[in-house]
Amino acid sequence: MNHLKNTLVKDYFPFVADRRMKYQGIGNEYAEKDVYVDFIKDNRIQLRVINPGTTLAQVYEIKDGELRFIRSQEEFYYRDNIIDSQNSNYEILLKEPIEVGTTWTTREGNKRYISDLEKEIVTPYGSFKALEVTTEGKDYKTYDYYVINVGHVKSVFDFNGNKIETTIEKIEQDIPVVQTVKFYYPDFENDRIAFVKQKLEFKTNDTVIQKFESFLKTPPKEGLTKILGPNSKINSLYLIPNENKVYIDLSKEFVSDMNAGSSLEAMIIQSLVNTLGDYYNVDKVYISLDGRPYESGHIAISKDEYFKVDYNNAIELK
Repeated sequence: MNHLKNTLVKDYFPFVADRRMKYQGIGNEYAEKDVYVDFIKDNRIQLRVINPGTTLAQVYEIKDGELRFIRSQEEFYYRDNIIDSQNSNYEILLKEPIEVGTTWTTREGNKRYISDLEKEIVTPYGSFKALEVTTEGKDYKTYDYYVINVGHVKSVFDFNGNKIETTIEKIEQDIPVVQTVKFYYPDFENDRIAFVKQKLEFKTNDTVIQKFESFLKTPPKEGLTKILGPNSKINSLYLIPNENKVYIDLSKEFVSDMNAGSSLEAMIIQSLVNTLGDYYNVDKVYISLDGRPYESGHIAISKDEYFKVDYNNAIELK
């Protein structure tokens, strides 16, 4: 056991960019999952977890000799960075010293402890000697298995002999998250708004702002008007889920670059709003310019107002 004497939590939960971990599920239709790495920042990692029921964002932190589960958010089909989320009531998943008998208490008051350092487990991905963490609930036990330089490879939920298992099946490197996005643009000559579907590939730490700016500045087909001019920037872009509203802050050059009449400006705004509304699956978009509510010579809103998504008169160009 001496080779394990000086191991740390970070050895059992490595942060690896652009990695996909595929898990098979047994005993429950939602036990299988695909895990991608959206963001890494210092001692935190934000994972994208896709199971048959939903897509989740999960934030983990390694601090003070603990692996902490900070936040989980369901229905996370977009790509916002929530890695800095604050939560003083985090869950401790693994704790130093890495030795049998290290024990702590879960948020629910259950006992959790390191029960084995070299538990032999067999997975579709291979056989391992794994660290085992046991959690004792009132009428159930869970077992979590971590492997040095690999990560979390298996979990077992045992409820009176009925087991649900999630087990590593495949690990792949340099795998992006692929999303299909509808970008809307004014088709001014035909008095309509058109959209084009684009496949975007996101590697770890790629942001929506980076990807969206490129497509909003460069329409993919002739006859379409660009949304952002050459000097325009997206300062921030995010969804507030409980408001069902997207917030985008643009640089003030958005208006000066546009240099458009009232009807074209309205179409440009509507195209931007539709693009964001479709991507985030909301119907309200608040637009500001360098922190102030949107205002131009033709259109102005207050800080309590927003633009509505409207797909009428919008057609797809293929």
